[in-house]
Amino acid sequence: MTDNLIKVLLIDDHDIVRLGIRTLIQKNEDMIVCGESGTLEGGYKIIEDIKPDVVLLDMKLPDGDGIIGCRTIKKLSPESKVIILTAYGEDSLIVEVIKVGADGYLLKNIDSKKIISSIRDVANGNKILDQKVLNKFIDMVKNKDKNTDNDDILLTKQERNILELISKGKTNKEISSELYVAEKTVRNYVSTILKKINVDNRTEAAMYWVRQKSLF
Repeated sequence: MTDNLIKVLLIDDHDIVRLGIRTLIQKNEDMIVCGESGTLEGGYKIIEDIKPDVVLLDMKLPDGDGIIGCRTIKKLSPESKVIILTAYGEDSLIVEVIKVGADGYLLKNIDSKKIISSIRDVANGNKILDQKVLNKFIDMVKNKDKNTDNDDILLTKQERNILELISKGKTNKEISSELYVAEKTVRNYVSTILKKINVDNRTEAAMYWVRQKSLF
């Protein structure tokens, strides 16, 4: 850490969120905001130049998500610690966050003091999880022991094919034509896929599939 200050980079597309966190950080003499960005690409450029000690990374950004972002940040600057901040606590994301090497995973509604203490903790080499997130992770482990289902075989071959086409920006009509199935059938498949992978829309489904492929 340069000059004993913890250099913190903020990557969040909400100006008000960045302002709030920046204001919190500025009240502490042992840390400084070394840069801000509303996109992953903008954040990557800052990281290459500055090599921040800690990156506070929003889960959902205009050009990607926290999972993809964390993986890239770790490649650009292995020494930088990454805390993913999210308004979401979906079970499906917890394991992925851990797999890509995030140093922290916090819900945005946590106490402001917790954000500051978490920055210090990860800067010192510790891993942190929001207590609610940790409880969910523990429940997931317990449930997995009771369930023989495997996440890798959750989707059928046809569902994987459709997810691949969704990730390429194909419409239902285009998918229908390419896979030689009725458009109504495609709609039913898409609905089932969204429920299975616990996302709300096609964009999130596409991001999910991109992340999954990168793990293979």
